[in-house]
Amino acid sequence: MPLQAHLGDSASVSSTNSDTSAINKAQTESKAQSELQQPSAALEESQETQENKKKGSWFNRMKTGLSKSRKNLAEGMVSILIGGKEIDDELLEEVEDQLLVADIGVNATNRIIKSLTEQTARGDLIYAHSLYKALQTELVDILTPKVAPLVIDTSKQPFVILVVGVNGVGKTTTIGKLAKRLQGEGKSVMLAAGDTFRAAATEQLQIWGERNDIPVIAQGHGSDSASVIFDAMQSAKAKNIDVLIADTAGRLQNKTHLMAELEKVVRVMRKADPSAPHEGMIVLDAGTGQNAINQVELFNKVVPLTGITITKLDGTAKGGVVFNIAETTDVPIRYIGVGESIDDLRAFSPKQFVAALFETDDKE
Repeated sequence: MPLQAHLGDSASVSSTNSDTSAINKAQTESKAQSELQQPSAALEESQETQENKKKGSWFNRMKTGLSKSRKNLAEGMVSILIGGKEIDDELLEEVEDQLLVADIGVNATNRIIKSLTEQTARGDLIYAHSLYKALQTELVDILTPKVAPLVIDTSKQPFVILVVGVNGVGKTTTIGKLAKRLQGEGKSVMLAAGDTFRAAATEQLQIWGERNDIPVIAQGHGSDSASVIFDAMQSAKAKNIDVLIADTAGRLQNKTHLMAELEKVVRVMRKADPSAPHEGMIVLDAGTGQNAINQVELFNKVVPLTGITITKLDGTAKGGVVFNIAETTDVPIRYIGVGESIDDLRAFSPKQFVAALFETDDKE
């Protein structure tokens, strides 16, 4: 049974006064169910989202990919809000606990509970079921200011994207997917195999390049990463390439020598172009949960971060960390990944993301 319908059935029963006539009771139930099933203004789906549903493409893939996170958040909320009782401090505390369990984070949770408490005090929210919709609106409001598309400045040639992150977050795969995406937008792209620390990294990037007919600048294993990226910048400039995407080694933020090497990469890049990198993109694995916040803060001290890509949302129940990232950092979220397909890296849409978290699969 769909989550909202399940919640609506219970809410409509408790919101009916015991002395109300059978006719009024039926009308009240119908109204409560209708309210739950209609999306709020903040969650109205765009035409693109509706088309995706019809095609069974991105939105449905995202919805399926977020199934573990949905069980942690949306289904957890239904278990609390079922029964349709009036909102009180105890209920709000339960909602707060569930948000924290779902990895929403302390800052984002405090903001949400503060807003819901104020709405309840004003009489805008009365019954538990009304929190379900209000919560979705709050979540969209947290994400919206922290989303910005990647804009390629054509006055920079090449426009250099430096991709950073710790081991295992999917940097190289993200680079391949991003290159394909930019290529599809009509941009000429070159890749720099700056991860000279991991033996298979250069080979992996070269495979992505061969698949998409994208040139890759590389040197041998153990080569100087800064030198590789500098050479790539020179080559891209000579060939009038629009975008250069540079890979880097998967640095652990507590490895001083690796972070120092990354500082060197930035210094050397600026010898070729004082304004580079034009995009400092950090790739975060959603499964790391709240540790992702620490990664953003520490990498930002070395590389001026201007964008975030969040990967592996399909394999974790910690998708709520997206809200904490948005609430805690000043770096905008560019893309999310919810699968292995080359098309599973998409520009981040707050409304679609929240809708996918709070909708059940068609089979349910």
